[in-house]
Amino acid sequence: MAGKPKPMSQIKQLLILHRQGQGIKAIARSLSMSRNTVKSYLFKLEKLLSDSVTELSIEHILGMEEPEIYHLFHPGNPSYKDSRYEHFKSLLDYFSGELRRTGVSRALLWEEYKQGRPDGYGYSQFCHHLDQHSSAKTKPSLVLEHAPAEKLYIDFAGKTIPYIDRETGELIPCQLFVACLPFSDYSFAMAIPSQALADFLYALACCLEFLGGVPLILVPDNFKAAVVKADRYEPDINRALEDFASHYGMAVVPTRAGKPKDKARVENQVKILYSRIYAKLRNRQFFDLYSLNEAIRIQLKAHNQTRMKQKGHCREEQFMASEKPLLAPLPTERFELRHHAELTLSKNNHVYLARDKHYYSAPHTLIGKKLKVIYTRSMVQLYHQGKKVAAHVRSFKAGGYSTVKDHLCSQHQHYRDRSPDYYRDLASQKSAVLGKYICGLFEQNRYPEQLYKTCDGLLALSRKTDLRTLEKACQLGIDHGEYSYRFIKNVLENHTAFEDYSEPEKPLPEHQNLRGKAYYQQQKLEF
Repeated sequence: MAGKPKPMSQIKQLLILHRQGQGIKAIARSLSMSRNTVKSYLFKLEKLLSDSVTELSIEHILGMEEPEIYHLFHPGNPSYKDSRYEHFKSLLDYFSGELRRTGVSRALLWEEYKQGRPDGYGYSQFCHHLDQHSSAKTKPSLVLEHAPAEKLYIDFAGKTIPYIDRETGELIPCQLFVACLPFSDYSFAMAIPSQALADFLYALACCLEFLGGVPLILVPDNFKAAVVKADRYEPDINRALEDFASHYGMAVVPTRAGKPKDKARVENQVKILYSRIYAKLRNRQFFDLYSLNEAIRIQLKAHNQTRMKQKGHCREEQFMASEKPLLAPLPTERFELRHHAELTLSKNNHVYLARDKHYYSAPHTLIGKKLKVIYTRSMVQLYHQGKKVAAHVRSFKAGGYSTVKDHLCSQHQHYRDRSPDYYRDLASQKSAVLGKYICGLFEQNRYPEQLYKTCDGLLALSRKTDLRTLEKACQLGIDHGEYSYRFIKNVLENHTAFEDYSEPEKPLPEHQNLRGKAYYQQQKLEF
């Protein structure tokens, strides 16, 4: 019986025929077996029936399932009795430890093993026993049952996803925030500048808006933005994350430190998104974070709508049917993390927010005063003595200025407003003639900024001079093509605006010295 074991259905037939009193030759003929095979099975049967410990009978054996019968007749070889195995067994823990070291392979360990014991196992047997040893030490994993709309797993992908700075050409790496509802496996992904607390909470708020509701429990990993101090039983959760969860009505239950299986679903989503987002966008270039996230959103939608191989539906169908109706409603306002600072308003009308390396304006009357600054991800608000004095959209442009015109003094406002259109409109409001004169001033072939002071001088004259007189002087300048502050000033100072500069035409006196057409056409002059 050194060949392949017979099917257990045939062994049952063999036992039935033996119980009926059939001989070895008849049984072999009926089942198309060799007589030696029949003898070997009947020998094993007698040994089993005579075992006082098991107390088996043919009826009992026939009532067993086929795997149980197979185990009775083919119990396998006894434990290794080879002296090579005893020596190899003593080295198993050493081999397992060495394989965890950098560059150590099974082939290298086998070569070292053979040098110490030339009659040892070949490479295939060596690997087989290593696999047996590692399998024996493998811990079992539990298949978790998830209730719909109960938990939201969140994590960050290990690899960054970049975009290109349009101004500098620099490659800006971004973190990929990933979340999923484990019941339906419905996923969300978004690129953010970093894993910092503000960026993390912003991405989490976007995720809840994407889902259209709030689950009961938030399950983050132990990164610093979520957990201040990791602990197996009572981790210290970041206060800002607790405020966020309270705002949305969720509980925070972090995973155990170093236990990725606690959130296996989102870990698996990260692996899938490497091929469905990273790989599909690998040959495309993006020049800002917004366009990068738009491309991610399109690929994510395709991922959620892809039908799963082992199920008859896609993630989105499962989510819409079973989870979305059970999610709690979103609050009316999005949560925003608030930061506080106390800054002095400098002489240039701005406070300097060092975190963003950006300047924000406040009213010039508060120069030198201490202002309380409260800023979120989207807004910067400035307070003085409990009263809000300024509000700006937050900017992350290093070295930039966010300025409100009304915060500047009148001189600075005037300086910032200067332009040809500004002077044309201002002059036209005072007088149509003055407006026409200034329009002609800017039609000269000179750089506009060279004429701003001329315009300031003319406007100053309009405040000191009778308007009718000024209009007459301007009209005089237009008639003679003289466009300058000095010309108008001289006319006004010399009181010549109303003088009549037109001269009457005087006829020529009568005389005979007239040359006609013939005189100019002659070839030779004749006097």
